[in-house]
Amino acid sequence: MSTFDEDLFLKGLEQRKSTLGAEYVERNLAAADDFTRPFQEAMTAWCWGFGWGDDVIDAKTRSMMNLSMIGALGKMHEWELHCRGAINNGVTKEEIRAIIHVIGIYCGVPQALECFRAARKVLEENE
Repeated sequence: MSTFDEDLFLKGLEQRKSTLGAEYVERNLAAADDFTRPFQEAMTAWCWGFGWGDDVIDAKTRSMMNLSMIGALGKMHEWELHCRGAINNGVTKEEIRAIIHVIGIYCGVPQALECFRAARKVLEENE
């Protein structure tokens, strides 16, 4: 029995490329091998197809939620990636700052400082 859902994968692939950039996503998928490909496919279908695939919450709000949650987890590589995606989804510099303030309140000042470092890098790349 296969758990692969091609329709959900294709829906997720479209959303993933829209948020993270087609070049980044295609590079990740091309780099997948027999060991990592099943995870890449499942993550694209589940996270991006199922999780991001409905119209209940718009992409900008989902990006803001992601920054908050990933910041709380302290996963800074993913936070930086999703900061780029948030900008692609219309999140402003001021909104990113406000999100980091909330991370600082609930997760601590050191974590907010990490988020500010990552955000500064992403924002400078976009200028």
